[in-house]
Amino acid sequence: MKKVEIYDTTLRDGAQAEDVSFTVEDKLRITEQLDHLGIHYIEGGFPGANPKDSRFFKEVKGLPLKHSRIVAFGSTRKASTRAEEDTNMAVLLQADTTHVAIVGKSWDFHVTEALGVTLKENLAMIEDSIAYLKSKNKTVFFDAEHYFDGFKSNPEYAVQTLKASLRAGVDWVVLCDTNGGTMPDGIRKIFKETRKVIKIPFGIHFHNDSDVAVANSVIAVESGASLVQGTINGLGERCGNANLCSIIPNLKLKLGIDCISDQRLQYLRDVSRFVSEIANIPPNRRQPYVGDSAFTHKGGLHVHAVRKKPTTYEHIRPVDVGNVQRTLVSDYSGLSTIIHKANEYGIIVKPENKPKLQEVLQILKEMEDRGYQFEGAEGSFELLMKRSLGLHRRFFNLIGFRVIVEKRKEGEASISEATIMLKVDGEVEHTASVGNGPVNALDNALRKALEKFYPSLKEVHLIDYKVRVLTGMRGTASRVRVLIESGDKQRKWGTVGVSENIMEASWQALVDSIEYKLLKDKELGDV
Repeated sequence: MKKVEIYDTTLRDGAQAEDVSFTVEDKLRITEQLDHLGIHYIEGGFPGANPKDSRFFKEVKGLPLKHSRIVAFGSTRKASTRAEEDTNMAVLLQADTTHVAIVGKSWDFHVTEALGVTLKENLAMIEDSIAYLKSKNKTVFFDAEHYFDGFKSNPEYAVQTLKASLRAGVDWVVLCDTNGGTMPDGIRKIFKETRKVIKIPFGIHFHNDSDVAVANSVIAVESGASLVQGTINGLGERCGNANLCSIIPNLKLKLGIDCISDQRLQYLRDVSRFVSEIANIPPNRRQPYVGDSAFTHKGGLHVHAVRKKPTTYEHIRPVDVGNVQRTLVSDYSGLSTIIHKANEYGIIVKPENKPKLQEVLQILKEMEDRGYQFEGAEGSFELLMKRSLGLHRRFFNLIGFRVIVEKRKEGEASISEATIMLKVDGEVEHTASVGNGPVNALDNALRKALEKFYPSLKEVHLIDYKVRVLTGMRGTASRVRVLIESGDKQRKWGTVGVSENIMEASWQALVDSIEYKLLKDKELGDV
């Protein structure tokens, strides 16, 4: 069986998409998910380009990755500079990764017009940079930028850039359609001509400006590529990059190519939704394979047929990519997902429990209809299930809270204060706290009230806080979804709240965050 390796550049190319901005914590969480999916290479960013990427390469060393290797991305040395004295080379080495990717120009037009150097100097820049990195025992990918446009313009020179990388000992040559304008037939022809003169493992990197990046990736693999670069959900500059959420199942299920395991493939939809939630972008429900609508049937002949034989209107089994079959008239297939999640949470599902799980499924549907999303909010979903099954008790009860935001003078920061009253095992606790904004003040007051009963809450810290307006039709009165990420010394977890009132939505997510921590402590015998 042919083997193809998957190279994810969501954290670098994907982060360059309009409206996308990942924090370091976001990038670390996504890295964990990509590793869980079985991705071979994860491009972490451009070390030295900004403090965020530099910090990522330091902190990612602390993740216990099982499958993925982290790649640092950079460009060739500058013109008329020795590689060992070049700042681009220095920051790549500072990232301290075993794998690095170097981008260099393969289009003569770009060399003379964008770089402003001679064609000969560009070849030297490529060769010197890669040779220097190889001398430091790095595995090197050469991203031949604009290769397909360069081949159309000047095929001899485009190939010379690849030969320069080969002379330096490069490990992978990656052919890039950086402008995303090459059609599938052009990919096939140029790939065929290139392979006649270059004998080395090829990778490919396509952008989606002509809406054929996935098709081009599949054709390149059929033409001999053994590494595919892309991003989760096709995130990327302009119209995005090749979408790994389509490429991976196309290779695995359609062409029978070994890229990730069958078991890992079942996490594909979860990873897709996770990245969407962390990027704060609504998931594309019509996205092939992983979208909500990918295996959804609406009445009539389709529903009648698919209930008897799913293959009548489904090209693969939804479960193979972690999705589920849905009908908009009556949806029975979601129960298997609930049972699967119950097993993950250590809940033994007995036959007599199945009616109760059906109730959980109905509650879940009703909550999702109101705007809840549990991708990226695993803590809230586990609490929901255990509450519904009677397996969780409340650790405290709210009597009431009040939040005051006061601005005393134009040009000065507002002052936020929260007062809260709780009951814990019959004892009333009443306290107040200030914070950087109303949500932080409420969070501080909640913890202050509870820490004397549950000292382990001192370990908990708020990592991230996101707000999404679910519909803008009502302006500032619109319903919002709040996603909170929390962590302690051992783990991180996400929780969610939804309301027309942002403080109420924040309260829901904050309470779930605390409850989840205490639940886990209880399961470990610490409460």
